[in-house]
Amino acid sequence: MEWNDAQPIYRQLRDLVMQRVLDGSFPEGESIPSVRQVAAEYRINHITVSKAYQELVDMGLLEKRRGLGMFVRSGAQAALSSEEKRRFLDEEVPALAARARTLGVAINTIVERLQDAGGEQHVTHH
Repeated sequence: MEWNDAQPIYRQLRDLVMQRVLDGSFPEGESIPSVRQVAAEYRINHITVSKAYQELVDMGLLEKRRGLGMFVRSGAQAALSSEEKRRFLDEEVPALAARARTLGVAINTIVERLQDAGGEQHVTHH
């Protein structure tokens, strides 16, 4: 893993764990690698790993089980998916639309490209 100097390592690790929960690599109800395992694997301080894990506990995505480690909470994947969809629709789509306007790209062109990329035949407008 290459760490980006622009963001604290614990946040990058937190985001990596969130992505793995979201994509199912870390299934709900299952344990995740221990603080010591992650610290050794990525050659980072165990306090950094603990801080990332604690943020995920505070967010309600992980739970500590005394003597057993950290586990992905039930409902974590759905919560992350819902939040990511909201963020995508509320932040990324408006940014894309603004960029398209700046470049003079028609919305229909973007819709066609999205359909081609996603293999969708129809886009419903709400």
